[in-house]
Amino acid sequence: MRVGVLALQGAFAAHAEAVTGLGMRPILVRTPQELLGVDALILPGGESTVQLKLLDRLGMTLPLCQLVAAGVPVLATCAGLILAAAEVKDPEQPSFGWLDVTVRRNAWGRQVASFEAEVLPGAPPMPFIRAPRIVRVGPAVEVLARYRGEPVLVRQDNVLAATFHPELTSDRSVHRLALTTVAAHAAAI
Repeated sequence: MRVGVLALQGAFAAHAEAVTGLGMRPILVRTPQELLGVDALILPGGESTVQLKLLDRLGMTLPLCQLVAAGVPVLATCAGLILAAAEVKDPEQPSFGWLDVTVRRNAWGRQVASFEAEVLPGAPPMPFIRAPRIVRVGPAVEVLARYRGEPVLVRQDNVLAATFHPELTSDRSVHRLALTTVAAHAAAI
């Protein structure tokens, strides 16, 4: 399986290691051409406004949206979730609208307020680093995990999104969950 990892900015190397650990082939994506032929896609954490500007400058926005619309499985973490959201607040910014959620940027606190929390049964604590908060969930969105009652892991259709950074742990359950639909998608093509 070829898993594209958006490699413009952010924690893409740790995601590539996670993909390799699952026995799949990571493809570091930096051009529209590198999106061709991927079976799944990971949008890493980082700085969402920088990622949006780079995607636009490199002509990757439309090909990326077409890939997601075609049903390719997506894992979006932290800034990736912000890009995938229908609405972004604090401050408002453009996003792709793949997930019917509203997020508040950096809502769990500044960098110095980063923390780890248990959000998945049997998994180690997950890191929250300048993480967004999901403040609204639409009816088509399934909440898979919560922290203090708030959604932190959600799924809508082929997009799985986390407010935290699973790539920074040894646990691969979130990556595995996101990528389990790869075989089904590949078989349907």
